Amino acid sequence: MRVVLQRVLSAHVQVEGRTTGRIERGLLLLCAFRVDDTNAQLEWMARKICELRIFQDDAGKMNRSVADIDGGLLIVSQFTLFGDVRKGRRPSFVGSAPGPIALELYESFVSILESSGLPVQTGEFAADMQVELVNDGPVTLILDRDVGA
Repeated sequence: MRVVLQRVLSAHVQVEGRTTGRIERGLLLLCAFRVDDTNAQLEWMARKICELRIFQDDAGKMNRSVADIDGGLLIVSQFTLFGDVRKGRRPSFVGSAPGPIALELYESFVSILESSGLPVQTGEFAADMQVELVNDGPVTLILDRDVGA
């Protein structure tokens, strides 16, 4: 599993002109899954995201989590995060979970994050989406969780 996490002042995602998800201050999560990802990995990733102290405290230090600031989560599936460009000129996506498996993992991940009590918004799985954000900082992190890790 791979997540590109961006701290945002606001973000929203649209599909065919309609907004499917919108948050103010919080985290935009671009998520990709592998066929062998497990529920334990999803839970670990969700816990890590909710507990990461990447928001500034009153002293200006990254010392608060998204939960501490009552922030939101915008979750967007993005299988291209596992694109392999080592050979040729066109990315290979064989590392990404196929659609039906990825959908199940994505829905499970969203459900786990919803159970955190934080406001959760989403994109639309397998849709052509337009994502707009105001990156705060900018703060962008790449989180990976492999089998056995």
